[in-house]
Amino acid sequence: MARSKTAFVCTECGAQALRWQGQCPQCQAWNTLVETVLEPAVAAVGSRFAALAGETARLQPLSALEPREEPRQPTGLDEFDRVLGGGLVAGGVVLIGGDPGIGKSTLLLQALSNLAGTAGASGVIYVSGEESGEQVALRAQRLQLPPSPLQMLAEINLERILHTLREARPRVAVIDSIQTVYSETLQSAPGSVAQVRECAAQLTRFAKQSGTSLILVGHVTKDGTLAGPRVLEHIVDTVLYFEGDTHSSFRLIRAFKNRFGAVNELGVFAMTERGLRGVSNPSAIFLSQHSQQVAGSCVLITQEGTRPLLVEVQALVDSSQSPNPRRLSVGLEQNRLAMLLAVMHRHAGVVCFDQDVFVNAVGGVKITEPAADLAILFAIVSSLRDRPLKRGLAVFGEVGLAGEIRPAPRGQERLKEAAKLGFDTAIVPRANAPKQAIEGLRVIAVERVEEALEQLRELA
Repeated sequence: MARSKTAFVCTECGAQALRWQGQCPQCQAWNTLVETVLEPAVAAVGSRFAALAGETARLQPLSALEPREEPRQPTGLDEFDRVLGGGLVAGGVVLIGGDPGIGKSTLLLQALSNLAGTAGASGVIYVSGEESGEQVALRAQRLQLPPSPLQMLAEINLERILHTLREARPRVAVIDSIQTVYSETLQSAPGSVAQVRECAAQLTRFAKQSGTSLILVGHVTKDGTLAGPRVLEHIVDTVLYFEGDTHSSFRLIRAFKNRFGAVNELGVFAMTERGLRGVSNPSAIFLSQHSQQVAGSCVLITQEGTRPLLVEVQALVDSSQSPNPRRLSVGLEQNRLAMLLAVMHRHAGVVCFDQDVFVNAVGGVKITEPAADLAILFAIVSSLRDRPLKRGLAVFGEVGLAGEIRPAPRGQERLKEAAKLGFDTAIVPRANAPKQAIEGLRVIAVERVEEALEQLRELA
């Protein structure tokens, strides 16, 4: 019997190599090459591409095309619709990933239950490759979902799934999960690079041709990224990540790619006995309720997509017991923490070279925007001097290496959100100073780090 031909395939980009290498020659990722059996060419694949090649599109001038807004189909979950950009789009493919047990299946089951009430008996199909129909029914009973004509299919064979979808022609379909689906035309095991890529490509092609809104559930690696080839993210229209600590009742869903809406949009949910419930005022989650003012705490006005959020940033500065002081950051960029300490020393004379510095964003939120620099700086200074900041103070602003305070986008919206939540003082970059006064909010504009610290001392 002839030996099967094998190659080493990168799990990140899908590139192939004849022999194992420590680094992928295409995407330069380390330890991502996995030995995989090469699949023989099949007639079905060739005929499919031949059919696509026969459909010749005609050239049209861009000016002759009329743009149109894609109609949305709300899921009944306001926070989920916010992240999607208003709802599901006909023919759109959504990929949602998250840690095991974070609530992906619960969220989708609630959304499908709402959609089934408006889509009809064959309008919504839930394809489960990890759980039986009885297990899904038990979850629906536990969530106390109302009776609905939601259709259930427990299957992992791609050809059978596509046959069922073509016959039913649903408006919305969920595949839970894409790593469990396999195609008979390939010999590799479910979850391999070849299977995930081929199954996702065929399901996406079906969604585009039929107009079905398709949601794919994906597993994540220990690093929190979607398992399988990265080309999977390029195939789909929207990529969502479900985040949160399993020990906490709050969950965050974030959009990292969206062809039909804004990216970095954030939805906040609370896990209850009856499933996930949207949080109308998420800023209350990220603000600790102290009975009295404490040192090392500063309120940041951050922006997640189109939503301004107020997040408490905490810092702890303590004398180091080792020759190499520790710099630890949770929810914030650690490299920017080291940069801010150097800027404070060079331009404001604040010395922390013999101190351990720990920074944390309350509530488990991850903040990546540079506008958090000023809040981190204030929290560090407050902890170092053991002096609480003024009650009702909120800040934002990017700190440059030259000591300047750079503006942040959507400054007006941030300030209005702070005033709405009862904050009376804000320190912001001078370029973000409002032209008209905001009722109940005193805005202090600064240009330099030393000027910002001087204003901080005066407020204290």
